[in-house]
Amino acid sequence: MDNVIENKSFQFAIRIVRLYKFLCEEKKEYILSKQLLRAGTSIGANVTES
Repeated sequence: MDNVIENKSFQFAIRIVRLYKFLCEEKKEYILSKQLLRAGTSIGANVTES
């Protein structure tokens, strides 16, 4: 079961990184996108630790 959660959190992090790039390049939104990147990618670290 851990493998499924790890895979889903990894896929989520990939989508967050793509959204971050879109927000920075297309919308020129830097502050909100940086926070989104930190929060969205930290999920994988939390899953790995638990």
